Amino acid sequence: MIKTKIENYLKKVIYKTLIGADFKLINTDFKIEVFTSEKDNFGHYSTNAALKLAKELKKNPMQIAEEIKILLLSDRIARDYFEKIEIAAPGFINFWLTEKVLQDELKEILKQKNNYGQSKIKGQKSKVQIEYISANPTGPLTLANGRGGFMGDVLSNILEFCGYKVEREYYVNDAGNQILTLGKSILANAGFLAFEEKFYKGGYVKEWAIKNSLKVKKFKNNPMNPQLMYKWGMKVGKMAAANFLKEIKSVVKKAGINFNRWTSEEKDIYKKSFTSKALNIFKKAKLIYEKDGALWLKTTDFGDEKDRVLITRDGFPTYFLADSGHYLETKKRGFNKKIIILGPDHHGYIKRIQAAAKIIGLKDSDVIITQAIRLISKGKEVKMSKRSGEFVTFEELIKEVSIDAARFFFLMHSADTHMDFDLDLAKEWSMKNPVYYVQYAAVRCGSILRKSQISNPKSQINSKFKIQNLNLLDTLEDINLMRMLARFPEIIKEAGEKYNPQILARYSLELAWQFNNFYEKERVIGEEKNLAAARLELIKATQIIFKILFSVLGISLPRRM
Repeated sequence: MIKTKIENYLKKVIYKTLIGADFKLINTDFKIEVFTSEKDNFGHYSTNAALKLAKELKKNPMQIAEEIKILLLSDRIARDYFEKIEIAAPGFINFWLTEKVLQDELKEILKQKNNYGQSKIKGQKSKVQIEYISANPTGPLTLANGRGGFMGDVLSNILEFCGYKVEREYYVNDAGNQILTLGKSILANAGFLAFEEKFYKGGYVKEWAIKNSLKVKKFKNNPMNPQLMYKWGMKVGKMAAANFLKEIKSVVKKAGINFNRWTSEEKDIYKKSFTSKALNIFKKAKLIYEKDGALWLKTTDFGDEKDRVLITRDGFPTYFLADSGHYLETKKRGFNKKIIILGPDHHGYIKRIQAAAKIIGLKDSDVIITQAIRLISKGKEVKMSKRSGEFVTFEELIKEVSIDAARFFFLMHSADTHMDFDLDLAKEWSMKNPVYYVQYAAVRCGSILRKSQISNPKSQINSKFKIQNLNLLDTLEDINLMRMLARFPEIIKEAGEKYNPQILARYSLELAWQFNNFYEKERVIGEEKNLAAARLELIKATQIIFKILFSVLGISLPRRM
């Protein structure tokens, strides 16, 4: 990885020469960082190492930067790596790579093919469980569920590419009060109960009640007394929940969102006593107390804003206790790392989740919160759904626009930002549509390579000769495209370390722009044969990176458009 090599060169001159082996910074959090330059006049890469060293060395950062530059240029290997090194106020060091460095990286892409960019990140080869969507089976999936689903699916792909063993989990909340409320809501829609404010009001509830009237008809002749209400509500609720879960599984399959484990709260957590086992762990840790007739966990000891109830004053376990049992079940199956993706309005859950996970023994738990989505059409927000009566469902969205468009539009935005989903743009079949733009660039690569074989089938120059021709790639467009391709390993590494698929989606747009710019300004077919051969290899490398990107992002790669 180019960025890592530059960091290593800097470490060599800073630690061994400039500050000395006994310098106190060696044993501190001081870290040498290298950044991709946003503008060409600031080099291909830059570092602020001199600025960070200035305070400790009590020197002017410009002086330190100049010393680092001289030391780098005095190193033969480093000198061959950089075309030039410049200093910029107030102490930045800017690097330009030699053409040979970029050409050598191009060779690596052609050699490694689909394995190019598989980098070593912290925790590589360890097991990680990623839980996403996990919507209650009490109705159709929302847009927020879809956003979390695409993010979880792609984050799983990224971490697998980086060497993790990933379990993709959907946690099914099929026990407890929400199932009872669903059952009562259906009974009310069937005319057997009076409506209550807390009941589910969506059109999908009435739709299920009508379709399954025979299944709930038997409850009509039973007296609706409080003693039997729980039993009846749970029976009807479970029937409906099983149906909604079946629909959910169908929708995520259509959307290409993959899971390899569906964990049932009732069967896998409650029936296997993981809630009581979690409770015992909390008791042994002496982190439980009684107040107001309820049982509480001291989550404030772990940074939570308030302690959380485990058992209500009525003796019922809370969702939090069931979740704690779930974390224990995860731990017992050999996981030390868990990532949970939650929807909007769940910020208050982060500290309590991490507190419970830590007490139970999950060493590493991270929570990602996705933000709300607005659907926009013709400049106005689309709010109503024919089916739910309250919101546009995820299934309705992927029927309205292509799955590729839905997926890519969600991934273009960081999970922690609100987003407007432009329905009209997502349906537009033009270069204005970001997913079309990226796919078109990838398709163009394949088209050029096919045309080159048709126009001159005898020009299949041997591989060694083609590789030797790469030194002919020296125009600005050649170099910029090679630079963009060479960034892929650091891009996917960053996306994996930050749990941020947006980094990959944005990079694919930048690569598409860079390739289209190359295509518009440089000839391939009809060029002098040696240069043409070299540029075809550059296009092959571009196609390889596009294929990896599309595979990880879960986007289809058409043959023609």
